[in-house]
Amino acid sequence: MSDPAIRPATAADLDAITDIYADAVRNGTASYELEPPTRAEMAARFETLAAGGFPYLVATSAGRVAGYAYAGPFRPRPAYRFVVENSIYIAPEAKGRGLGGLLLERLIADAERLGFRQMIAVIGDGHPGSASVRLHQRMGFRHSGRLEGSGYKHGRWLDTTFMQLSMNGGASTAPDPDSLPERRFARAT
Repeated sequence: MSDPAIRPATAADLDAITDIYADAVRNGTASYELEPPTRAEMAARFETLAAGGFPYLVATSAGRVAGYAYAGPFRPRPAYRFVVENSIYIAPEAKGRGLGGLLLERLIADAERLGFRQMIAVIGDGHPGSASVRLHQRMGFRHSGRLEGSGYKHGRWLDTTFMQLSMNGGASTAPDPDSLPERRFARAT
């Protein structure tokens, strides 16, 4: 196995995932949560995404979880079923080593394989020079909107940037009836 490695997350990774996210909540502005969720809450979130068939990945380095990423529903209304929102978090000591790019590249590939058509990045504190904005630009995402002063954290107002990546032909072709979003929708109706 190469180092770093990207693989599907498992329940055994949840302690590390919870710690990574807790640091992002306490010290960062990517998440607009103000209090870190408990491990039980993080497990419930993980289980919901896993039960829905959504991709959830970890990056490991030196045998430890150094970051994670997942794609989940963008909005709950059924017409949005072909759109996923991504989230990527890297442990403080692992930042700047390219793990976010490795995770996002695999996340895009997995979402494409499942038949999704759009991936949305909702970037907290998404100023043009932020690492997250630059990462998404490198991966082909385009700017699709900004909400000014939409979050207040650490004593300042934060803008939220929206970026979008079309996949599998985007909106130029009809949905694939065998895609995960269509199969889930057919079961629900």
